[in-house]
Amino acid sequence: MTERLYYTDARLAKFSAVVVAVEQGGRHVVLDQTAFYPTSGGQLHDTGWLGNTAVIDVIDEASRVVHVSAEPVTHVAGDRVEGRLDWHRRFDHMQQHSGQHLLSALLADDYGWPTVSVHFGATISTVDVVSPGIESALIAEIELRVNRLALANRAITVSFEDVGQAAALRKASDREGVLRIVTIEGVDRSACGGTHVAHSGEIGAILLRRAERTKGHARLEFICGLRAVERARADVALLTASARVFSASAEDLPALVETQHRRVTELERERKRLVADLSRYEAKSRWDEATVDAHGVRRLWLDAISGPVRDAEPLVQALVAMGSCVVFVQSLASHGVMLGASEDSGVDAGQALRSALQAAGGRGGGSPRLAQGSAAGKLEVDGVANALGFSRQ
Repeated sequence: MTERLYYTDARLAKFSAVVVAVEQGGRHVVLDQTAFYPTSGGQLHDTGWLGNTAVIDVIDEASRVVHVSAEPVTHVAGDRVEGRLDWHRRFDHMQQHSGQHLLSALLADDYGWPTVSVHFGATISTVDVVSPGIESALIAEIELRVNRLALANRAITVSFEDVGQAAALRKASDREGVLRIVTIEGVDRSACGGTHVAHSGEIGAILLRRAERTKGHARLEFICGLRAVERARADVALLTASARVFSASAEDLPALVETQHRRVTELERERKRLVADLSRYEAKSRWDEATVDAHGVRRLWLDAISGPVRDAEPLVQALVAMGSCVVFVQSLASHGVMLGASEDSGVDAGQALRSALQAAGGRGGGSPRLAQGSAAGKLEVDGVANALGFSRQ
């Protein structure tokens, strides 16, 4: 059994321990005691060093804690080893976890939204609460209030209490025996095995990023402490770089972006109109050059498309609108294919192209009038064209 030193001292960054077992070719090390926190309870594992060997993962195996090293260790059972945590990572996890307890308490007590699940990520953490949704204005209000709670610098303590005598817990525990309880003075008491700061002021800034609906609940993204400062600095850098493009200040950026978006929308609308006009002009030329089969149907093979095959859609639609015809398009860039068929051509484009592509090892489909897909190569594309009754003009 591994004694878990982090249960009683979350600030212990260096410790000495005896090796109990070395497994997995020297890469799994079990100690008689450890300050390394394993991934559990939603909190990420610690990293650090055993002697001079890096610890890259920590696994909770019920009664013991397994330290996964970056390379095989030279230690054997009975050796004494010095352990050191990556303190920056540990303290970051402490800030995130304590911040979550404070945030969950506020959301439950002041808004009536109990927490149903929590996820601690490497960059962003989330808390899911029973709520119909959280609007932007409310996010800003919650953020201000939870930061004020943190600034009150309330004591955060750890105690061990029998489950039958532990009173006023945020959520009843279904475990038996002794519970490890984390208390934020005057705010929260929760059964928790994670690592926490000693006072709420150490949580630092609490930044709420955004909220979204998920599985009937509301999910709120948050980051705390130095991580929040780093994210705020990154956001400022993004805004500054974006504003520089417009030779404007960051404050003017939202209005400028909205104006540019409207302009781009108008230009895209104009581009589509011009493409349609050009396609009708080119379609007339293609139509006049095409030969008519015995059934009065024009069959055109277009293989001069240099970009994605979807770029040919305006031209194909223009041809199909002109009368009885079937149009096969090949993209030189991607081996993409498109088939268009007028309503009076007697051809179901989606069904015909799907069958031809499947026979050639490709895939695709679409509507009776327009379909597209892709084949493995030029030979396969030629085979698809031949299967559909096309020959080069």
